[in-house]
Amino acid sequence: MTIFKRIIDKQIPAKFLFEDDLCIAINDVAPQAPIHILIIPKKEIRSMNEARVEDQKLLGHLLLVARDLARTLKIDESGYRLVFNTNGDAGQTVFQLHLHLLGGRPL
Repeated sequence: MTIFKRIIDKQIPAKFLFEDDLCIAINDVAPQAPIHILIIPKKEIRSMNEARVEDQKLLGHLLLVARDLARTLKIDESGYRLVFNTNGDAGQTVFQLHLHLLGGRPL
């Protein structure tokens, strides 16, 4: 069980910035920018390599949640970055798919 699954199941306390039936959003504990949010699907998918055609609605939902969070945090006009890390060489350290939303400074 990943740390993200334990957070989703509320076994590990975390402040949710967003939650719905499909995903949660939390602050990254090791931020790489002033705003660094992780958007994590509740469905366990190890990485983008394991995403299936039937996950396309979920993946699109993650992107729209990121967009809405960027608007709420007022970084939509200045700009933000969205990143999926896939496997070790890309820097994925928790093997449950998640989307990084980064902003608040030039990247």
